[in-house]
Amino acid sequence: MYRIVVIGGGWSGCAAALAARKAGAEVVLLEKTDMLLGLGNVGGIMRNNGRYTGAEENIALGADELFNITDSCSRHVNVDFPGHMHASLYDVMKVEPRVRKLLEERGVEVRTIARAVDVTMETPERMKSITLADGTVIEGDAFIETTGSTGPMGNCLTYGNGCCMCILRCPAFGPRVSITQKAGKVDIMGQRKDGAFGAFSGSGKLEKGSLSEDVQRELNEKGVAILPVPKEDVTKEKLELKVCLQYALAEYAENIILLDTGYAKIMTPFIPLEKLRQVPGLEYARYADPYAGGKGNSIRYLSVAERDDDMRVTGIENLFCGGEKSGLFIGHTEAISTGTLAGYNCARYLKGLRPLILPNQIAIGDLISYANQMVQTKDGLMTRYTLAGAAYFERMKEKGLYTTDRETIKNRIKKYDLENIYKEKIL
Repeated sequence: MYRIVVIGGGWSGCAAALAARKAGAEVVLLEKTDMLLGLGNVGGIMRNNGRYTGAEENIALGADELFNITDSCSRHVNVDFPGHMHASLYDVMKVEPRVRKLLEERGVEVRTIARAVDVTMETPERMKSITLADGTVIEGDAFIETTGSTGPMGNCLTYGNGCCMCILRCPAFGPRVSITQKAGKVDIMGQRKDGAFGAFSGSGKLEKGSLSEDVQRELNEKGVAILPVPKEDVTKEKLELKVCLQYALAEYAENIILLDTGYAKIMTPFIPLEKLRQVPGLEYARYADPYAGGKGNSIRYLSVAERDDDMRVTGIENLFCGGEKSGLFIGHTEAISTGTLAGYNCARYLKGLRPLILPNQIAIGDLISYANQMVQTKDGLMTRYTLAGAAYFERMKEKGLYTTDRETIKNRIKKYDLENIYKEKIL
């Protein structure tokens, strides 16, 4: 049986591992921390704006399993908040164990505390094995890198405000290592409008129990609470630091916007604790993630691979990529979409089949292609790509790709003879 090794256990890596396993490969999933999902353990937003379309496209394509989990773990559905419609907010404390159980039941070998630090090349264009921090060598027939673009600590220090002690916990589990760079390739680095590299993660978590009873009640009942910031503390300049451009709206500078994901998700990169506690209802607020959220947040988009639209890394025939490793993407739906395609095409490669390139007439295909085109331009390096807002969501609407009608989406997938293609046994 062919063996596929997936490096990185975030949403994209889990999706890639699941897709490759469904296609018939033996799959090993390597994750450097003790938990899967990575930033998915602090995210929790699904189906907002064009992500609804993306989720239903994936389901029609046959990649329904992870969306079924997030849907079933949603604390709130059809939530509207500034700039966003019909969002689902999943419970970040329930999803990770469910995903791990699913992968293991499907036969994926999940290895946590397994940090990849080096590669062995069979030829300059073909990988042979991955070496872990403990010296273990794991050979494979093909590989998928989904290590993301956050960390190591030095990046957060150089391009941000230092290590913020986020969910990735680099001090304990070690830094992220770029597999593409170890394989001899040069990664792309995203930029901000001022030319600085990287971007701050756009949100954090507050302990819900540290908030006033009124704020807790509003979150539990409505899923969202909007609290005005004192006028003297409004800093709109901070919006340009954020990775999540879909939230770079004036409302996010003028208010504290909280979402209920089990914790209180705070939609700002960081805000000094003393200022946060001046907002009525947040007098006793405490950060849960990042733990130093009063000072900074993690820095992302410093390690993006050059790739083709089939998710294969340029110049390495048996290495594919997904998630933030594959582009300046934002969000869980985007990570699942790119990871699933990478896993499926990795299996097709091993079978000697032509890779699947999703057509631009479906949102996922257009997003993957468009982001790849734009990253070749200076302006494109300063843009982030998401189905949920900003420039790409406008493009989605202009192209008539955005819809919440499930039958329309199913028919769109059927039109290109792609219904349930991700459920095909290939190997």
